[in-house]
Amino acid sequence: MRITKLELARMIDHTLLRADATPETIIKHCEQAKNIGFAAVCVHPCHVGAASRFLEGSITVVCTVVGFPFGANEPSIKAAEAAAAVYSGASEIDVVLNAGLLKGGLADLAMADLEGVVRASRREKNSTIVKVILETSLLNDQEKVEGCRLAVESGADFVKTSTGFGKGGATVWDVSLLRRTVGPGVGVKASGGISDLSTALLMIHAGASRLGTSSGTAIINQL
Repeated sequence: MRITKLELARMIDHTLLRADATPETIIKHCEQAKNIGFAAVCVHPCHVGAASRFLEGSITVVCTVVGFPFGANEPSIKAAEAAAAVYSGASEIDVVLNAGLLKGGLADLAMADLEGVVRASRREKNSTIVKVILETSLLNDQEKVEGCRLAVESGADFVKTSTGFGKGGATVWDVSLLRRTVGPGVGVKASGGISDLSTALLMIHAGASRLGTSSGTAIINQL
C-alpha cells in the first residue's frame, strides 16, 4: 500500500488517555499532533478546553471520550458529558456502547443511550462527529453486527473497535467485519494495540478509515 506521511497522519487520532497525563503532557501531545498534522488528538474531557485552545486554527481537531471506558453510565450523564465536551471545544466524540444492554437483549435501550449522545453532541455544533466504541473483545460476531446497526441507526458517523482498556484491541477480522457491515458510507476506527506501521497498514487495508493510537509519532516516523 502506497501512502504518504500526510495521508497517513490524516487518518490518525493521536491518543493520550492515561490517567496520569498532566496538563503539560497534554500540551506537548497537542504540539506533536499539530506539527505532524494528525486528524485529531483524543484526550479525556477535562483536557478538552486546553487542547482546543492550543490547536485553534490548525488542521488537527479535538476528540474526547464519553461513558469511558465501560459505557455503563446513566444515559442522561453520557448525554450531558457529550454536550459539555462540545461546548468546551471538542469536534469529535467517541462514546462507549453499553455492551451489557446489548448482550442482555435490550437493544432498544442501548440505542436510546446512543441517540441521546448523538443529539447532545450536535445541539451545540451540527458538524460534531460521533464514533461508537463497540469494545469488540466483549462481543461475538452477531453482537458486533448488531452493535454496528445500533450505531448507524442512532446517527453516529463511525463505529470503533475498542477503548484500548479492554481485554483486546483491534483485529483485522473485526475491522473487516465492521466495514462489511456498515458499508462505505460510515467510518470505521481501529483502536487498541496499533503500535507500528505494519499493523496500521493492515488495519487500513482491512477497511479502517481512522486509527486510534498513542504511537502515532512512531508510526509516522516508520514511513
